[in-house]
Amino acid sequence: MAFASAPSPRVELARAKVNLALHITGRRDDGYHLLDSLVAFPQIGDRVALEPAPALDLKLEGPFARELAGPAGDNLVLKAVRRFAETAGIDLPSLRLTLTKRLPVASGIGGGSSDAATTLRLLEDFTGTYLTEETMHVLALSLGADVPVCLFPEPQRMRGIGDDLSPGPVLPSCGIVLVNPKVGVSTPDVFNALSERNNAALPLIPDRFESLAQLAAYLASCRNDLQGPAVDLCPEIGAVLSALEADARIDFARMSGSGATCFGLCELSQAMEIERELRQAHPHWWIASGPLS
Repeated sequence: MAFASAPSPRVELARAKVNLALHITGRRDDGYHLLDSLVAFPQIGDRVALEPAPALDLKLEGPFARELAGPAGDNLVLKAVRRFAETAGIDLPSLRLTLTKRLPVASGIGGGSSDAATTLRLLEDFTGTYLTEETMHVLALSLGADVPVCLFPEPQRMRGIGDDLSPGPVLPSCGIVLVNPKVGVSTPDVFNALSERNNAALPLIPDRFESLAQLAAYLASCRNDLQGPAVDLCPEIGAVLSALEADARIDFARMSGSGATCFGLCELSQAMEIERELRQAHPHWWIASGPLS
């Protein structure tokens, strides 16, 4: 007798969001900072799995699961499920979410935001309820300023408070190495340490970068305005940047977001070897590598 097998979980990589460049261009009266940023989503991230279950449930696993502070019910992915059901006008779905937390928590690469955005995408498929792009954008923004950009994990330009999005350039085939010293840095403290908040926007972005060298040259003409204050507050970030910049195989290095994660761009064929050598030299750092896009 043949038995029906349980449906396979829907699984997706919740990619890290890397700010290749980040200019702070102003500050609103409500305290929110305005920005202009070029972001990319490398093939490095958390894992979100969704499957039918008797009731809504969340399982946390992975190397950084214990660092997700607070009750499980406050987790952003569960908030995404509840907000999706409210917005779609459907009953709360009965499902089990398994979040494999591979990215460091609160590390400037949008891990929690990407987890929530990935959950929203999976929910549409699971429930068969598809929201309009505008409705989904508003829903995502209600969960956090970085959630909308993570709905479409491809190169984008973020402006405003992060909610004004436009397609980014075609990026070259290359590798990226992410490094976090496993030392926390307070995002509010970094913003408060800014000496200048009214900076110029990004230079004109080409439609396409034909090579890693071309991308590196463009990024060298840009900044991360939060990098200097973050390094002052957390010298370990400076040590990470020094290690990346000292490697001749890395064409460009910078901090992402408000830190403390930094990135180095390199030829894809060299990324794993750079990761391996950095792990040997700095066993207490978190290090990952993969294709930039």
